[in-house]
Amino acid sequence: MELAVLKYNGEDTGRKVTLSDDIFAIEPNDHAIYLDVKQYLANQRQGTHKAKNRNEISGSTKKIKKQKGTGGARAGSIKSPLFRGGGRVFGPVPRDYSFKLNKKLKQLARKSALTYKAKENSVMVLENFSFDAPKTKTYIAMLNGLSLSDKKTLLVLPEVSKNVYLSSRNLQKAKVMAVENVNTYELLNADNLVLCEGSVSMLETLLLK
Repeated sequence: MELAVLKYNGEDTGRKVTLSDDIFAIEPNDHAIYLDVKQYLANQRQGTHKAKNRNEISGSTKKIKKQKGTGGARAGSIKSPLFRGGGRVFGPVPRDYSFKLNKKLKQLARKSALTYKAKENSVMVLENFSFDAPKTKTYIAMLNGLSLSDKKTLLVLPEVSKNVYLSSRNLQKAKVMAVENVNTYELLNADNLVLCEGSVSMLETLLLK
């Protein structure tokens, strides 16, 4: 698959770049995508939720009424889960939601996501660029030049560029990341994938090794 290389203002450079069929034209594996996205979202969870059991509630353990003869159900401690302010039965406790996936499966998931983007003609390639200073207006002008101002975009840079990242940070639909941090969730969450020229070869190195 060949794509024209554009300048960040949308002008054609006259060059073309070839996207590897081993990454952008495979048979997508939906289950691999599901597992990788599930792992990504699980890793975002803090897992700090906590509810108090009856042994952690402050209160008297004295039997609150006699066992028989009251006409009501028997009751013991005021800390019983049956009473308002009592402990909770099987409440949430801090836990780690993360789980392991094999490297090959994660690579397959990313390649499947990239293939879907290529099939949708949602991939663009820009020549490598950087900003002299963080400026949101400059990033907006770039999106306007690429006709992507109303789209969710993911810009993949060959390496971290602080000025480009800061320029996009205040835009709700814009996401910028280095190629080494690309993940299946962000690929699928974006309407359009914008790759820098240097990112293409780095993707091949990361996903084909």
